[in-house]
Amino acid sequence: MPCELFFVRYVFYQHCSVWIDQSRLFYLVMRGRAAMDSFSQLILAISVASFFTFQWLFHSVSPWVSTQVSAGFLRLSHKQRIEWNSRTVSTFHALVVGLFCLFILLFDKAVNQDPVWGDPTLVKINVGITTGYLISDLLLMFYYWRAIGDKFFVIHHLAALYAYYYVLVYTVCVRTPGQGMLPYFANFRLLAEFSTPCVNQRWFFEVLGYPKSSKPNIANGVMMAAIFFLVRIAVMPVYYSRMYSVYGTEAFYRVSLGGRSAWIFSSFCLDIMNVMWMHKIARGCYKALRSGRWHKADAQENGKTE
Repeated sequence: MPCELFFVRYVFYQHCSVWIDQSRLFYLVMRGRAAMDSFSQLILAISVASFFTFQWLFHSVSPWVSTQVSAGFLRLSHKQRIEWNSRTVSTFHALVVGLFCLFILLFDKAVNQDPVWGDPTLVKINVGITTGYLISDLLLMFYYWRAIGDKFFVIHHLAALYAYYYVLVYTVCVRTPGQGMLPYFANFRLLAEFSTPCVNQRWFFEVLGYPKSSKPNIANGVMMAAIFFLVRIAVMPVYYSRMYSVYGTEAFYRVSLGGRSAWIFSSFCLDIMNVMWMHKIARGCYKALRSGRWHKADAQENGKTE
């Protein structure tokens, strides 16, 4: 075989091999992008479904269930009924998302092993549900501003949606559209939702006219203080030790500056507020327990019991 022909064949085969490898790579990338796009569409569908579900719960389910469960609901004013329905929906969301969050924290190995870039599939579903709820709640606050409008909660919801952007749709590069990041830390923060039902129940008791010294109110106050402490204060060492363990690593520096700022700054600000709220809750719980003891002592002196 002439050397020239051998050389031409060699070059042809080399180019074919490179072309085949590049074609395979292109196919894998496109298949990965298609799968990622399909999953992103699923998350979008979950968020939209969550939005309409919470709207339905607010306008239809909560009013009907509340009239069946509590006769006092019918005696409430129009504004109080709006807030009642809003808090009912809030409690339902907190229980669903909180339990899902706990499951992920205990059993999702991918997220626990790589807290920054671990597979965020389950976390995205949970955050998608919360995103739908937050948008629904924002819409209700704006529409019923005189009844449930609150500037602090508007800021809180918008800040949360901004942070969830990095979890749901943040793109690292063109090959990984919508990969998302920080799934462990986003999920860990949702543990705080477990304190919401007791906070709402405190309002329910108040609007129904339960005395602060009543046994249901005191029991709920003690439970609220205990749960608030467990899910917002006691978990701080675990959260920040995990944050410290990834600080300065390659995974950490792959996070954009905006993502790092939203993550670290919001964590510090939120926990400062949590400490302040815990102080107020603890003081309120202590006062309620003391008033309950005094009420019981007065009843015993008068020869009467509750």
